[in-house]
Amino acid sequence: MLGRVRKFCARLLHAVRAAPGDGRDKRTHNLFEAAAAYVSACAEDDQARIDEAAGWVSPEALSFGVNELACRAVIALARERDESPGTVARALLGLPAA
Repeated sequence: MLGRVRKFCARLLHAVRAAPGDGRDKRTHNLFEAAAAYVSACAEDDQARIDEAAGWVSPEALSFGVNELACRAVIALARERDESPGTVARALLGLPAA
């Protein structure tokens, strides 16, 4: 058990020391900020911003944030259009009605 804790602490310390950056941006970003920046950069096909936003959080957190953003967007559009979320999602993806 102690060996696992030691390995975890060593990996954590190594990750902190190896973290890129020049110290200018001390603010941390939450996963929703990262997801919003990532999705908007993808929509604008801005690879530099995509890479930057992808580095703010772990890939798993980014995936969760993008999923949450997609769910909220589909729900908002469904309410706006007075349609079901399934209908809106299929329309956004260009799929035929179910």
